[in-house]
Amino acid sequence: MIKLHDKYFKPFISAKEIDDALTRMAKDIANDIGDDIPVFVGILNGSFMVVSDFVKKYPKPCEVTFIKLASYEGVKSTEDIQRLIGLTQDLTGRTVIILEDIIDSGNTLSEVHRIFKNEKVKTLKIATLFYKPEAYKKDFKLHYIGIEIPNKFIVGFGLDYDGLGRDIPEVYQIKETQHMTNLVLFGPPGAGKGTQAEFLKKKYNLVHISTGDVFRYNIKNETALGMLAKSYMDKGELVPDQVTIDMLNAEVEKNADANGFIFDGFPRTNAQAQALDKLMDSKDSQINAMIALEVDDEILVERLLKRGETSGRADDADESIIRNRITEYYNKTAVLKDYYSAQDKYFGVDGVGSIEDITQRLSAVIDKL
Repeated sequence: MIKLHDKYFKPFISAKEIDDALTRMAKDIANDIGDDIPVFVGILNGSFMVVSDFVKKYPKPCEVTFIKLASYEGVKSTEDIQRLIGLTQDLTGRTVIILEDIIDSGNTLSEVHRIFKNEKVKTLKIATLFYKPEAYKKDFKLHYIGIEIPNKFIVGFGLDYDGLGRDIPEVYQIKETQHMTNLVLFGPPGAGKGTQAEFLKKKYNLVHISTGDVFRYNIKNETALGMLAKSYMDKGELVPDQVTIDMLNAEVEKNADANGFIFDGFPRTNAQAQALDKLMDSKDSQINAMIALEVDDEILVERLLKRGETSGRADDADESIIRNRITEYYNKTAVLKDYYSAQDKYFGVDGVGSIEDITQRLSAVIDKL
């Protein structure tokens, strides 16, 4: 993550990916134009890194020049009327390749075509390292495209944000702040976690994602992920973390406009916590807190035995099984407590008292996030 002025940017395209794209473009252009000696034209300021790295890869003789489009001074108009700076050589009958760093709306491209129409060139072709198809509104053909990208603001490799970032050898994408509240809710068996999740999702308009429910839904509806998970379960094997993450990602995508999420039953390990962080980061969001309901073991045993009288669950009726479940919970949670504590995101909340009292304690934590 980097900060330029007031904005944060996250890694997006590596230097190697850029290098590979430029290598491919250079090879394709060389093959297409044969023995012609092209004039590569870079449009300043952004394209200087693209042109510099590109011509090093071009395998045949070529010429290179730069131009700049600048608004006429003193013109009072709602349109950007532009003039050309830097084109001094005669391009009559020449093969000209415009090398752009990025093409989004295509407005600059319109000016380029208008200007070069009067230069009597043999051929005019457009090559761009980055291309935003969602933003492109023109009909001009783009002959060579390095990497297609979504319509989000990027910096690096010649592209800047208010003057900064052109010198970065990789490309970073703007990190858009999402005002979401994302919680990992934990609690030992009998702590009342399910009850509290219901209250919290209604109070804060959050989406409750229970891993167990997500698995059951995908398997019942025979989704691709559900069938994949079932194939492991049928063999008695653990479902790979990535399958679970993909299921959670689908749930998050279904609720893209949510105020936030309550994750219940995931993560269980450091690797899963890291995977969840990566997932939320890809949504320009993050986990805000791990909240754990804390209840004395003897109270938990008493609650579960009482629940067992009506629930019909065998694991709620046997005290030794109950104690083993509680021990297993603490063994798994201890690692995650350390993980989230290191980020100052772990909050233990007293889970003893009336439902309303416990909800108030949880809300006090959430309201301060």
